[in-house]
Amino acid sequence: MIVLGIDPGLANLGLGLVDGDVRKARHLHHVCLTTESAWVMPRRLAYIHAEVSRLIEVYQPEAVAIEDQILRRQADVAFKVGQAFGVVQLACAQAGIPVHTYGPMQVKQSLVGTGRADKEQVIYMVKASLGVRELFNNHAADALALALTHLAHQPMQAAARLARA
Repeated sequence: MIVLGIDPGLANLGLGLVDGDVRKARHLHHVCLTTESAWVMPRRLAYIHAEVSRLIEVYQPEAVAIEDQILRRQADVAFKVGQAFGVVQLACAQAGIPVHTYGPMQVKQSLVGTGRADKEQVIYMVKASLGVRELFNNHAADALALALTHLAHQPMQAAARLARA
């Protein structure tokens, strides 16, 4: 199963692709999309949409895992991230790919075993799980962590779908 993980953001949006299952995952690609604050909002959103759509076309993921962030303290940041979240979901809907959301604590629990893990522990587990030695952007690392989290949750989701059917 190919999964596209997305760490949403307007200035920096992490994308990470993995292939395999929970026992053996393989790193396919990761990147951090950056938009300039000087760009007008439509240009920033169009760039994000185009790049996410391009990656979907190239890698043909079967699922997308995106971080569901609750930003309560900074309404302006939440609004901007929400716009990026929306264009990402639009690209996925246009491609017919199901989107799954995971909170930060779910990702930490899935990879490290505790929802209180710090960023360095999560990055270490992403590298160890995928055999990636290079240092990479934190946003891309978060995206890969989301993809791995989906692989870990996918068997349970499949069992739940069968039980409902």
